[in-house]
This record gives sequence, structure tokens and C-alpha cells, in this order.
Amino acid sequence: MTTNFTIRNNVETQLAKRWVHGLDASLESLPHHVNERLRVARLKALGMRRVQVQQLASHMNVQGGAAVLSGHDDDRSGWSRLASFLPLLALLAGLIAIHDFQNDSNAHKLADIDQALLLDDLPPDAYMDPGFLKFLSVPSSTQQAQP
Repeated sequence: MTTNFTIRNNVETQLAKRWVHGLDASLESLPHHVNERLRVARLKALGMRRVQVQQLASHMNVQGGAAVLSGHDDDRSGWSRLASFLPLLALLAGLIAIHDFQNDSNAHKLADIDQALLLDDLPPDAYMDPGFLKFLSVPSSTQQAQP
């Protein structure tokens, strides 16, 4: 597959060279005023390119060997400012959702413990015993390991 790409690239290069040679040959046959207009247009295009490169260079800072685009808020619209806050809002919404999920999960665990205690056959005096409160505070996996 790389050979097809290489062959195609070579063919395109040869075709481009033929076009450049043909354009250069026909350039001499053009009238002087057309050559001048083309020269002025070329200079104008190069000048615009230099301005664009200078603007880009003025917006870029080199920090730690990496080029970083510095943001100037003067030319930013309200929509682009809003769009820059959307990831922050999405993160905040995700954190709120996780917090609510955790609260619901803890509430369900406590409800399961309460349900198990209420359905168990214990005398009412057992609920007032301090040892029973300690028994409740120990996780259930250690309670089953004790004989």
C-alpha cells in the first residue's frame, strides 16, 4: 500500500513540475501590464501572509519549550466565552450527580440495616443494651467470623 502512495506522490510531483514549467514559459508571452498586476498581487499576498504570521507570533508564548497560544479576550464573542465554561458546568453537574448517588446509596444501606433489625426476633430490652449498640457498630463480616 505504501508503494501505491509513493507512486501516486511521484506522479503528482511530476505533473506539478510540468505545470510550473508551462506557466513559467507562458509568463514571458504575457503583456507587461499583466505581469505588473501579477507582481503586485504576489507582493500583496506575501504581505498579508507576513501580517498573519506576525499576529500568530504575537499570540504565542513559549513556555518550557512548548508553544502556548495566549488568549486575548478582546476579540472573543459571548458565545465563545459561554462555550469555554461548558466543560466546567459538565464537571460540576457530574460531581453533583455522584454526590446524590452516594447519598442515596448510603440511605439504602441504612434502610436495609433498619429493616433487618425490625424484622429480627429480639426482645425490646436488647435494643437498650450498650453491648448491642457496639454489636451494631461492628461490620457484619466480622460478626459472622466470631463463634
